[in-house]
Amino acid sequence: MQALVFRDTGPCLESRPLPRLQAPTDALVRVRLSSICTSDLHILNGSVPRARPGVVLGHEFVGEVVETGSEVRRVRPGQRVAVNVETFCGQCFFCRQGFVNNCEQGGWELGCRIDGCQTEYVRVPFADNGLDVLPDSVDDLSALLVGDVLASGYFGAELAAIRPGDTVLVIGSGPVGICAMLCARLFGPARIIAVDRLAGRLALAQRMGAADEVICAADETDTAALAGQVHDLTRGRGADAVIECAGDSATFRLAWQAARPNASVALVALYEEAQTLPLPQMYGKNLIFKTGGVDAVHSARLIRLIEEGRLDTRPLITHTFLLRDILEAYRVFARREDGCVKCAILPDSAAAALSSTSNPRFDR
Repeated sequence: MQALVFRDTGPCLESRPLPRLQAPTDALVRVRLSSICTSDLHILNGSVPRARPGVVLGHEFVGEVVETGSEVRRVRPGQRVAVNVETFCGQCFFCRQGFVNNCEQGGWELGCRIDGCQTEYVRVPFADNGLDVLPDSVDDLSALLVGDVLASGYFGAELAAIRPGDTVLVIGSGPVGICAMLCARLFGPARIIAVDRLAGRLALAQRMGAADEVICAADETDTAALAGQVHDLTRGRGADAVIECAGDSATFRLAWQAARPNASVALVALYEEAQTLPLPQMYGKNLIFKTGGVDAVHSARLIRLIEEGRLDTRPLITHTFLLRDILEAYRVFARREDGCVKCAILPDSAAAALSSTSNPRFDR
C-alpha cells in the first residue's frame, strides 16, 4: 500500500506492507477519507520532537473496520467509523479523569509515534476507545474532522468556561479556530468575535454562522490596537472568554491583552517557540489560563450534534486530492493556495468517484 512517511529529509510517498493486529484490543481500519492537519506541518518543521522518523503521517480520518482483535466489543468489521486523534486505554488514572491526552499508554500516537492515516490501512490500538461508529445519516465528509480539529475546537470552548450571554473572542480563523467558534456557540454566548489576518477566512467564519463580528488584523503585531478594537466592541471591558487557536507570539500576547479582568483564556494552539507571560503588566487582571493538548473525549457527542444538524464543518473542506497526489496537497495546504482551508485525501481507488462528483469543493 502507498503511505506518506515522515523522513528527516522531508515527507516521502512510499510503499508499505499492510499493517497487522498487534494486540487483542486493536482494530484494522481501511481509510475512506483522511485529511492534513497543521500538526502534520509542525512535525515536518521539527516542532514535535517526540515524532518518530519513518512513521506514516496523519491522524484525522474516517474509515471502515476490516478486522478486530478478540477483546474489541464496541465495533465490528464493516462499520464506518470516525477515528480519534488520541490513543487511550480508558483505564489509567488520567483516562478515568477524562485527560486522555495524558494516557499512560497513549496520547497523540497516530501519525506521530505509530503509523497514521495518510495511507490505505491503519492499525488502531484500543479500538473500543479510539473508534466511534457513524450512523448512516452522517456521511464521511461530515465526520472527517470529528476526531481532531472539531474535537480541538470543542476542547477550546470547554476550557474557556463560556457562560450564557458571554462575549467570546477566538483568535485565528483557521480550521481549529472556526471549529472553536462553532462549538462555542453551543454554550450560549451572546456574541462571538473572530480575529485573523486573512479576510477570506473571516468571511468564511461569518458565512458559516460561526462569527458574529470580525476583526481583520492588517498589522498582526500591533496587538494593543487589536485589543483596543475588542474593548470598543465590549463597552471597554474586554472579552469574557478567549480561545487562542493561532499559535504565535503576537496572538499569545493578544489573548491576555483582549481579555477582560477575571476572564478565562484557553490556549489550544501548538506553539513552535516558548512564550512568556509578562506578569507585572498583567497584575490585577486576575486571568485564568488553561492550555492543551486536546482531550478528545466527546467524539460521540460531536457525531450526535452533526446528525442533529447543529454542527457542520463541511465548508472547511475546500480542496480534495487523491493519495497519490498528497505531496501536492501538502504544498497547497501549507501555502494556503487558492483559499485552501482543509484538504480531504481520498484513496486512489476512489479516482472514478472523484472525477464524477458534482460537489464544487471536490475540485481535483
